[in-house]
Amino acid sequence: MPVSSILAARSRVQLASAFLLLSSLAPHGPQAFFHSCSAHGDPVNLVRPFPAGHSMVLPLFLSSPNSSRQSLDGSHRRHLQKEDRWITPNARMALYDDLLTNGYYTTRLRIGTPPQKFALIVDTGSSVTYVPCSTCEVCGDHQDAKFQPDLSSTYQPVKCHLNCTCDEKNTQCVYERQYAEMSSSSGVLGEDVVSFGDESMLEPQRAVFGCENLETGDLFNQRADGIMGLGRGELSIMDQLVDKGVISDSFSLCYGGMDMGGGAMVLGGISPPGDMVFSHSDPVRSPYYNIELKEIHVAGKPLQLNPRVFDSKYGTVLDSGTTYAYLPEAAFVEFRDSIVEKLHPLRQIHGPDPNYNDICFSGAGSDVSQLPKFFPEVELAFGSGQKLSLAPENYLFRHSKVHGGYCLGIFQNENDQTTLLGGIIVRNTLVTYDRENQRIGFWKTNCSELWDRLHSPGTPSPAPSASYSGNKTIGMSPTWSPSGLPNKIIPGKLQVGLIIFDLFLSLKYPDLVPRVTELEQYIARELEVNTSQVHLLNVTSKGNGSLMTWAILPPGSDDYISGAAATRIILRLTDDRLSLPYTFGSYKLVKWKVEPPLKRTWWQQRFLALVVGAILAIICSFSTFLSWYIWRHRKHPLGTYKPVNAVMPEQELQPL
Repeated sequence: MPVSSILAARSRVQLASAFLLLSSLAPHGPQAFFHSCSAHGDPVNLVRPFPAGHSMVLPLFLSSPNSSRQSLDGSHRRHLQKEDRWITPNARMALYDDLLTNGYYTTRLRIGTPPQKFALIVDTGSSVTYVPCSTCEVCGDHQDAKFQPDLSSTYQPVKCHLNCTCDEKNTQCVYERQYAEMSSSSGVLGEDVVSFGDESMLEPQRAVFGCENLETGDLFNQRADGIMGLGRGELSIMDQLVDKGVISDSFSLCYGGMDMGGGAMVLGGISPPGDMVFSHSDPVRSPYYNIELKEIHVAGKPLQLNPRVFDSKYGTVLDSGTTYAYLPEAAFVEFRDSIVEKLHPLRQIHGPDPNYNDICFSGAGSDVSQLPKFFPEVELAFGSGQKLSLAPENYLFRHSKVHGGYCLGIFQNENDQTTLLGGIIVRNTLVTYDRENQRIGFWKTNCSELWDRLHSPGTPSPAPSASYSGNKTIGMSPTWSPSGLPNKIIPGKLQVGLIIFDLFLSLKYPDLVPRVTELEQYIARELEVNTSQVHLLNVTSKGNGSLMTWAILPPGSDDYISGAAATRIILRLTDDRLSLPYTFGSYKLVKWKVEPPLKRTWWQQRFLALVVGAILAIICSFSTFLSWYIWRHRKHPLGTYKPVNAVMPEQELQPL
């Protein structure tokens, strides 16, 4: 990979058009290249390939401090906000999908009046938010419909001006993003009202975003609609909201655990928990969100490394758009050897993909909570002296072909000395990007229970949806809830017996009935449950459509659905995340409810065992009788064969 060449960060002189070449941060892809910088200091994009196993490539943003208008007065404005930060609201939003399964996390953003919904990839390395436009002739088939500016009464195009790249007619500002694997996104810039969901305390705000007219490569093929840029830059949604003074200069992400996916996001400040671990983040050192990593400890012992190994090139970069973690060669070899040394009871196996030399092990079982018995604890030591503890799920991923197999999710950053920490490192960790105070905080928590565990000014606590009972089951009445109910988070320790929901489809009853089984399979796929869990309770004709009542049952022989799994299912329903074929028409969630697990009697709990016992007793009795019968007749034969004409002994006739 080529040696990078970047503009000096402290330069206050606007430069003419130039090419800035930077090496890619992720090791498995082709060399990266940059979009040229305009005469007015427009942003430059570092394009990096996605980690092994994922082809999606997202940009990292690079610009000098004077490349946007906020360089003139932004720092002064943010300094004034420090005194009033406590009164600013925030936008609390849910995260969906999973970094290892889907290659990204998404959130739901609504644009326009009336709102049009979009599933956008959350990326701290990108500075632009964009969605497919209705005028796009070459855009893929994504999760939601394209944005239609004509249907929004508040949409306005961003007219051409000195600080933007203009279209051929010099009438509207445009953007363009190019990627190393030959995918690209380009379109026009527009401004409209952006809203952040039912659980947000932040009122809808006007913001500039990209309206795509062309996308190619992996951007064309991905299921997500577009990208939500949380990086640094004047087009970043964060910078726009901060410049308006509606939120403080901070945001937080919380990714779900190994088997959970999803998570939570907050745009704006939160009061950090008392035991949150912080590291300094220097925006001058590099345009990326970096931390001061000094040491890595394995099983309580520091790796024998020079601390400067983590400070080379761009230092240690934290990026939500990268799946795994990548270390410089010296650090990776020490880390790998230290981990392998502790895994004597496990057997080393080949990885799931023969194209990569993954380091994998089998024999640890499938229960994530039991992994600390087999794999050592890892700690990241920061310049502040604080340490972040990493559980095995923070550096392992499941082997996709071997049950109970796991592979290291930390790789060598080939030909690059940058340390890149992706989403796997911060599973079940609340990460606060406190840009105002130039620090990043880490707090270990169960992200599916974040709002129950995190109580702070500016972060709304959910209304109680359930009460704890002695057996930790949901103590809620099985009454219907409207689909717009803002509280949909069920504490993970609670248990749900049944999820029932009414779905209205704009498909007539006679046309729907023959396709019920097909629809059942689609619902199971979209809710990420087994088909055997989805049951149709009732279907009736209603006007020009059909009203269907569905039930989601516990998996297999389980008696309940966990609170975290129930929350994931309910959020997918209430946020309109069912992607059904157009042949089913449109759908609308009418209402939903959850019911507690049924309290079974002693006989019901042991019914199966009793039936099996009775069957075994019958089989044993029959086998014993059959054995006795065979033995008896072998010992006492019924008769002996005599040939014809054989002499028979005389027998007296007995008197009658």
